[in-house]
Amino acid sequence: MTDFAAARRNMVDGQVRTADVTDQALLAALLAVPRERYVPPGSRPLAYLDLDLPAGEGPGSARRLLKPMVLAKLLQAAEIGPADRVLCIGCAYGYAAAVVAGLAGEVVALEEEAGLAAAAREALAPLPNVSVVSGPLTAGWPALGPYDVILIEGATEVEPRSFRSQLTDGGRLVCVLGAGPGAKATLYRRSGDDIGGRPIFDAAAAVLPGFVKPPAFAF
Repeated sequence: MTDFAAARRNMVDGQVRTADVTDQALLAALLAVPRERYVPPGSRPLAYLDLDLPAGEGPGSARRLLKPMVLAKLLQAAEIGPADRVLCIGCAYGYAAAVVAGLAGEVVALEEEAGLAAAAREALAPLPNVSVVSGPLTAGWPALGPYDVILIEGATEVEPRSFRSQLTDGGRLVCVLGAGPGAKATLYRRSGDDIGGRPIFDAAAAVLPGFVKPPAFAF
């Protein structure tokens, strides 16, 4: 039988701390959340490995969970505070939302796949500051915004500037921008009517549905 508590400590010590994640509140949240509850049942023995675990409905789904190290570095860059409202786009089974719930005042977890949304609602039900909502990932969830932080839980091939209106002034958005080996974890910040981004580290993640770059027209 897997000792999940020991595996969780090893994940934090061996994957997260060694990647220059030093925020003590974030490390405590990662140690407190049992990741094995937020992955497909068949993947629970693999929950703490440095792997892209499957997270979609059906055998052909390309959805994957963010690796713990990538998620941790994105959350550290977002500088989430205890009064912040956070939108998690593509929450899947709800793991990132559960971690963020230990850092933020309010979390909105958005998922468009019905089975994943139902699983997230069940897993996150004990957390009073998390709401799971269902809808297209590319639309965000303006009804409960604006947000101090938006986390896109996967890669996007297009710059997420359309979410500017759902951020507070000074609000941050973190994501993996691009696909393949050239992708970069990117931090965006809203300033007035503008939103600017900068790469913060190399990262790779599966592209979320709807976030694929349209094919270029060619004669």
